[in-house]
Amino acid sequence: MIRLENISKSFNDKLVLNNVSGLFEKGKPNLIIGASGTGKSVLLKCIVGLVKPDNGTVYFDNRDFTNGDDDIKTEIRREIGMLFQGGALFDSKDVEGNVMFPLDIRTHMKRAEKLERVNFCLKRVGLENANKKMPSELSGGMKKRVGIARAIVNNPNYLFCDEPNSGLDPQTSILIDELIQDISEEFNITTIVVTHDMNSVMGIGEKIMFIYKGQNLWEGTNHDITHSGVKELDDFVFANKVMNAMRS
Repeated sequence: MIRLENISKSFNDKLVLNNVSGLFEKGKPNLIIGASGTGKSVLLKCIVGLVKPDNGTVYFDNRDFTNGDDDIKTEIRREIGMLFQGGALFDSKDVEGNVMFPLDIRTHMKRAEKLERVNFCLKRVGLENANKKMPSELSGGMKKRVGIARAIVNNPNYLFCDEPNSGLDPQTSILIDELIQDISEEFNITTIVVTHDMNSVMGIGEKIMFIYKGQNLWEGTNHDITHSGVKELDDFVFANKVMNAMRS
């Protein structure tokens, strides 16, 4: 569980986040949605500690991450997995090396133990026998799956996904969404997904936070979103449906 209390952040006197509070639940995908420039990416950076909020507190299972000492912050960071927007694989490392990298820098496991864990994670994302492939040999969807394997290799308690479907075709996007959902449930991870993809919202949005002009304007589920009664959210949903129809 991750809890936000009154998170605010400004850059150059421009208020980007304004008293954002909310709760992200364990064992399911929690989605942060909103148009570009609304503050959702800044909110994610505040949650993971890349940006320090001007006011407010982020709690990881009741541990104060924002104001905690170095030991607390280090402990929490070791429990975090990240799936970056572009995959962010090392071009010079093969699939096995990419997935093993967090184990190399964060653990004292023996090589055989690392390899066993890497193979387990690759199998879990449907990429067994892909160990020696280089990133240049992978499709966009395969790169995202390698990124997921790397994100979970350390058995994280918290998983953060930044626009996981960016650049993917609709069919591959569905596969990635379902994989994120399955892994969240299977390993009981608190997963936060930043997205503007309405297909993802309707497919796996068990818990959704809608950010509008730096504020948490609405929270609910994919079953509630089409009758939220919030004009700004209705406009966002409609605009995305139009864009998806134009792409198809």
